[in-house]
Amino acid sequence: MATPTKSATTAIQHPMEPTAERRAYHEKMHSMTHEQRVAHRAERQAEFEKYVDSIVLSHNFEFNPQTAQRMPAGNMVFLSNINYTVTLWRGTLDVCLPYWVGYTPPYRYVLLNTVTPNLRTILTKQTDEGWQVSFKANLYAAEDYNFVFDINSKYGGATLTISSLWYNPVQYSGTITRVY
Repeated sequence: MATPTKSATTAIQHPMEPTAERRAYHEKMHSMTHEQRVAHRAERQAEFEKYVDSIVLSHNFEFNPQTAQRMPAGNMVFLSNINYTVTLWRGTLDVCLPYWVGYTPPYRYVLLNTVTPNLRTILTKQTDEGWQVSFKANLYAAEDYNFVFDINSKYGGATLTISSLWYNPVQYSGTITRVY
């Protein structure tokens, strides 16, 4: 008859229970004075703004939209499709976004889904709130599309406006992330 052996048991952490690292952070924050906490948050905010600035200046980022709106006064549409992205990487544009064509109703939905290395006049300028990155791209035939990203360095949000000579602009709101 075999004797029972001791088996190592591992504790399973509840998903809502803070990790040891998180507990240590909270203990550190609770031991600080108000002035120290304010200075610590300002330091973290400055680090975040530097991170966003480095993403923008590298011109290697992905825009992930959460909303789309046909301008000037179309309905706002919430986007939940994770495949909708705009990636700017090494001078190439990879776009997969819903777009509405037409100047007057009925507007027609199309999907901008293409990759193009034909970017012209990439301009990056610093604004009061962060950055503006703009360029022209030839997506289909001889039609130029203007892309303008307004990126807020403080909260990491971005607004993309796509316009063309033939259609009303469409504006998207979302976030940007670094492309490695």
